[in-house]
This record gives sequence, C-alpha cells and structure tokens, in this order.
Amino acid sequence: MHYEASGAFTGEVSAAMLRSLCHYVILGHSERRQLFGETDETVNRKVHAAQDAGLRPIVCVGETLAQREEGGAADVVEGQVLACVADVHDITDVVVAYEPVWAIGTGRAATPEIAEEIMRDLFGDDGDSVPLLYGGSVNVGNAAAFAAQPSINGALVGGASLQADQFLQIAAEVAGAKG
Repeated sequence: MHYEASGAFTGEVSAAMLRSLCHYVILGHSERRQLFGETDETVNRKVHAAQDAGLRPIVCVGETLAQREEGGAADVVEGQVLACVADVHDITDVVVAYEPVWAIGTGRAATPEIAEEIMRDLFGDDGDSVPLLYGGSVNVGNAAAFAAQPSINGALVGGASLQADQFLQIAAEVAGAKG
C-alpha cells in the first residue's frame, strides 16, 4: 500500500482502493524493507494513511540474525515499533507482527519463548491493548506453541498459507491454543 491517497505511483495501490477489498493491510514486511528500501519512516506514513482510510495496519517488525547474535534484538524491534507507530491516533487499531528476519522463509523459527520475551519486553502490561502476532516460518508443527504464549494473539502465516490445507490446519492449531 502506498501512503499517498492518489497520484502516478505505478505498481503501488492506494489505501482507498484497498478499503473496498479488505480490512487489514500488511506494512513494513522485511521483504519490502530489503527489496524496496522501505524505512520505519515510510512505514509510519503508510500506517497513518491506512488508518485515515479506515484500514487496520499490521506492522511487521523484526531483527536480522546479526542483530540477534549481537544481543540487540529487543532494541531493534523496539526502535522499529516506536518509529512505525509514532503519532498514530489509535495504537489499539494497530496490529504488530514480530517476524525475525532470519526466520522468514528459512524453515528456522524463533522459539516460542524468544517470541514471547520480545513481545512482553516491548509491550509489558499494554500488550492486551495491541494485538501481537508471530510470523516467521510458522507451520502446523509450531503454530500452537507460539499461540500458547500469553503475549501472542495469533500468527502471520507466510509460505504455509500457499497450501490451503496447511493454512486451515494452522488456523485450527492457533484457535485451539487460544481456547
């Protein structure tokens, strides 16, 4: 989704166009950041545009393997969240998806405990007001364990969503874990 309401932005879609098709929009995914140079500031502009159009933004955040190994994962994720939601008019209307970059499409997922620690450290007691998702190699075998964590409200499913039967199994696992 582009942050401008209209104009000559070939290959981009405006929030107004999306509003007639969906209720949520994924913003800040690591692929957009890496391949198209999107920054936290760009994502922030998109969050504002999405909310202004009546869409609910899903803001993706996550660290690289180097950032994790250097011990800076929590700081990176916190910086991304703070920048991406700066000055939004309703933080409870934003969904945050923690997707460690090193886990996306690699088959290597963070542990549920790592994901929970990042979410809890970031949001603390306010975690109940902002829906938090885990993404990054979510599959049938690990979805319930992530969803069972107190701070994680669901999953942002990537490659496994391309197989309808797998996606439905993941949805059932998440729903079962949330009771």
